[in-house]
Amino acid sequence: MSVMKIPSRAAGFTLLELLVVLVILGLLVGYVAPRYFAQVGKSEVKVARAQVKALEDALDQYRLDVGHYPVSQSGLAALNEQPSGESRWQGPYLRKTVPNDPWGHPYQYRAPGEHGEYDLWSFGRDGQAGGNGEDADIVSWQ
Repeated sequence: MSVMKIPSRAAGFTLLELLVVLVILGLLVGYVAPRYFAQVGKSEVKVARAQVKALEDALDQYRLDVGHYPVSQSGLAALNEQPSGESRWQGPYLRKTVPNDPWGHPYQYRAPGEHGEYDLWSFGRDGQAGGNGEDADIVSWQ
C-alpha cells in the first residue's frame, strides 16, 4: 500500500507572482498601444482620401450630366437630391448619403473653387484649417 504525500503548500499563485505578471502586461500594453493607435490614425487619413476621391468621381458624373458642378449653395447634397432648376440631373450619384469624414466632420465644398472649378476638403482630425500629420487638411486639389 502506497502512502500519498500531501503537499505542505496549497497550489496557486502568490501575490508577488501576480504582480510580476501585471507589470509585464503593463509594459507590453505601453509598448504596443502607441503603435496600434498610430496605425489607426494613418488608416483614417487613407479613408478620408478615398472618400474625397469617391466624391470627386460623383461630382464629375454630375458635371457630365448637368454641364457644371453643383454650386456652393447646393453643395454635396446635390449628389443625392435634385437641385431646383436642374432638369438634366440624372442622380443620385452616390448610393448613400454624403458621409462625414472619418473624424465625424462634414466635408467642405466650394464652387467655384479657389484651386479649380471646385474645392473639396476635410479639415482632418482637429476639424480646423491647417495642421500637421493627422490634423492636416485632406484636399482635392493636390
